[in-house]
Amino acid sequence: MPRPIWNGSLSFGLLNIPMSLMPAERNVDLHFRMLDGRNNAPIRYERVNTETGEEVPWKDIVRAFEYKKGSYVVLEPEDVQAARSESKEMVEIEAFVEASAVGPEFVEKPYVLVPAKKAEKGYVLLREILARTGRVGIARVVIRSREYLCEVVPRDKALYLMLLRYPQEIIDAGEYNIPDQPPSHYRISTREMDMAAQLIDAMSAKWKASDYKDEYRDRLKKTIEKRMKSKGVVRPVEREEEPAEETATNVVDFMSLLQKSLSENKRTPAAKKAPTAKKAPAKKARTRTKEKAPAKKTAKRTGHRRR
Repeated sequence: MPRPIWNGSLSFGLLNIPMSLMPAERNVDLHFRMLDGRNNAPIRYERVNTETGEEVPWKDIVRAFEYKKGSYVVLEPEDVQAARSESKEMVEIEAFVEASAVGPEFVEKPYVLVPAKKAEKGYVLLREILARTGRVGIARVVIRSREYLCEVVPRDKALYLMLLRYPQEIIDAGEYNIPDQPPSHYRISTREMDMAAQLIDAMSAKWKASDYKDEYRDRLKKTIEKRMKSKGVVRPVEREEEPAEETATNVVDFMSLLQKSLSENKRTPAAKKAPTAKKAPAKKARTRTKEKAPAKKTAKRTGHRRR
């Protein structure tokens, strides 16, 4: 079961109802990692100073606002703290409005409000009165140091807290080229309107959320499972100097030889026996590796000079 985002209370008028704020969404995205295609090692993102090229520890990182290109004002921790709201554990309903008045463009993220023990009466009272009047509560809430505008919405047996966007965050549709003339201006006939209405009636159905699935995610998951069965999984190679094309064979053979040598407490057979025709390709591979080595070192030295 998910952990609460915070434990606090919801208030309107003189009523105060202890609550827990619980997540109402589940992340089902398939997360990918970036690997170096040469040796399958994970790519790491670092905090690097753009002038020196050195990694910067967290303790030396400060928060700043770029007020114009290349110019910053640094904010101290106490500056950020002073801007935070004092009501950290309170959902204070400021007004009740018609549910239809809050457009879908304002809704950002859902949470579930769960009553604390012995707070069920106030919870049910608010839920029922909102459902009967067709209204929602507009409030503010502080989550992880940031203050949000939100609405308290009844849905079945639960109260949901929906985070809302502020008007400043929304682009007005009027800024785009939206057709604003009546249907006659676009020569839409009465017959076309009637046919469109008939089509909508024919396609109408009851909303059932379980009928809809993330088909892209399901197909991608099947592709991953199929790839795992056919090609197996990849792991970083143990030796960076090994060429990428030899990773699949040389590393496995080398490891098996080491294990066998340790179990028998002897040197590897390759050290005792003269090379056979079967091992000739391995010799050529080593020769090629030695020839390529200077080029690699040169590349590394050049890269170091750039940084």
